[in-house]
Amino acid sequence: MSRIALISDLHSNVEALTAVMEDIAGQDVDSIVCLGDVIGYGPNPREVLGMVRDCAFVLLGNHEEGLLYYGEDFNPKAQAALNWTREQLNDSTASKDENYAFWMLIDGMKKLERDDRALYVHGSLIHETKDYVLPEDIENRDKMDEIFARMDRDVCFFGHTHVPGVWTSSGRFLRPDEVGGEYVVPPEKVVINVGSVGQPRDGDNRSCYALFDGERVTFRRVEYDYRSTMRKIMKIDALSDTLAARLKVGR
Repeated sequence: MSRIALISDLHSNVEALTAVMEDIAGQDVDSIVCLGDVIGYGPNPREVLGMVRDCAFVLLGNHEEGLLYYGEDFNPKAQAALNWTREQLNDSTASKDENYAFWMLIDGMKKLERDDRALYVHGSLIHETKDYVLPEDIENRDKMDEIFARMDRDVCFFGHTHVPGVWTSSGRFLRPDEVGGEYVVPPEKVVINVGSVGQPRDGDNRSCYALFDGERVTFRRVEYDYRSTMRKIMKIDALSDTLAARLKVGR
């Protein structure tokens, strides 16, 4: 049975993505899928976009959507980072063909993918790019029931909140540490957040991604040189220093 690696919320963090890709190389996977937010917040949008070109697919995240249209619901720091990212992808000193290729990659991103085993989305099936599914939402039965009712597969993978975990249709939320980092998919519907590569927010500053073989989900944590990423962010006036500080604490 084929094994896939699932990455999400890279956020222009090339140090984190490089470390994760090196870890994936040792995991005997058949393909890599990306659940969106390749860009935004971080200092290396061009490099990170270049590194995901060979993924089986890359989904549209809210940051890519904001880049293509307008992130009117973004906070000022995120909007400033998005505007700076747009400038980087339109760099007049770079190859026009390369600039065009980046924009074509983003424009071609879908909001939803599915195969015979699972659904894949950035946010949720309620709103593919913008809906947040948080741990406390397990208590919101109306919301969770709506998500599960929209599923035509037993498993749906997503990102967006940067907090890994499993939500079950029987009403449980499970953190990766509560399942020993591995979760055997039960005979019920589940939605699974694969965590964030480039900006973890669960109190652990290590990058997070997941592996899936059709039956078992394995959460992986990978250390990376976050201090190098922090230094880059702090040298760019358009990027708030808080975007650097949060990398150290994983929040």
